[in-house]
Amino acid sequence: MHRYRIKSKRRFWQILGSLLPNLHFKAFLGKIIYQGKLKAFCVPSLNCYACPLSTFACPIGSLQHFVSIRQFPSYILGYILLIGLFVGRKVCGFICPFGLIQDLLYKIKSFKWKIPYPLRWMKYFWLVVVALLIPFITGETWFCKLCPAGGLEAGAPLAIFSRDIRALIGGLFYLKMGIVALFIFFSITIKRPFCSMVCPLGAIYSLFNKISVFGLRIDDKKCTKCNICVDKCPMGLIPYEHINSIDCIRCMECVNACPFDAIESTFFGLGLKGKKEDVSLIINRKK
Repeated sequence: MHRYRIKSKRRFWQILGSLLPNLHFKAFLGKIIYQGKLKAFCVPSLNCYACPLSTFACPIGSLQHFVSIRQFPSYILGYILLIGLFVGRKVCGFICPFGLIQDLLYKIKSFKWKIPYPLRWMKYFWLVVVALLIPFITGETWFCKLCPAGGLEAGAPLAIFSRDIRALIGGLFYLKMGIVALFIFFSITIKRPFCSMVCPLGAIYSLFNKISVFGLRIDDKKCTKCNICVDKCPMGLIPYEHINSIDCIRCMECVNACPFDAIESTFFGLGLKGKKEDVSLIINRKK
């Protein structure tokens, strides 16, 4: 029951993190995209600017905008770095709308497979080349044009609700929808493929996982390598080998699942007291 409550709590924050930046319900009345003052501010997670319900800007979209017009993105870069220094990739685990979508898609019964670990470095290619270098050269926000999160949250809804948008549909739209379909398929069969291999925002936050104020640590004396934490990890990691790795999204699933309290969260390097559970119950269940 305790684990169910913990899991439900994270799901609550994921749903809240998806709803709060997307409260422009006037979109259903024909006012397709909100362009008010709130669009000058970014949410911490990936959230498409062009989504009909969106009331805030996307950090990566804003970063690309400044790069494409060749202005130093001091505000947005400082904002992202501050979040990274404080919590690392915890944003990905708790409030990212596209992260929630991938978590739910993976629950669909199908064959499952794991991403070869070297492919996880591809997100830095997407960050440096597609989200920064190409926009700087071309003056176009090319990651936004290809982003499956934007396609699912903005491209498809706009095409459905706006006749004017449908009239403009061309090859780029169909390419983007193809990418969306591809990531839906991979999200059903792989744990968070977009977060692992593509997301440039996650790539930035990941650089701070080792040094952020909030972190995790493992007690090797308590860890029995029972792999309960491995089964719970939404990123397909082995927590006792990859603690605070670039792919850890700080979802706390491993902390809450460990029956031996071998993994704990830290704040400014200080351990936070974890839950306790009768280890004999876990041993009996394994038998």
